[in-house]
Amino acid sequence: MSARIYQRPKNAMQSGKALLGQWILEFAPAEARRPDPLMGWTGSGDTQVQVVLKFNTQAEAQAYADKHGIAAEVHATPPRRLKLQAYADNFR
Repeated sequence: MSARIYQRPKNAMQSGKALLGQWILEFAPAEARRPDPLMGWTGSGDTQVQVVLKFNTQAEAQAYADKHGIAAEVHATPPRRLKLQAYADNFR
């Protein structure tokens, strides 16, 4: 059982920054998704993919994975770069 740990990204459609400090532990799919022969919907018998665990810090998420024997890969959050631009720059 493998998983990935990452920090929640900012929603591009909203300017708010609530819940950005949360760290998420998601399990990797154990089997491939396949189409249903009758309806054509895709699915699998792997229910572990539906589980999403939320933690306050990266250390808590890593400790949980270690305690339960989950091979977790931590994805670091890239640093935010602000593009400071004046309104007058639009007309150059």
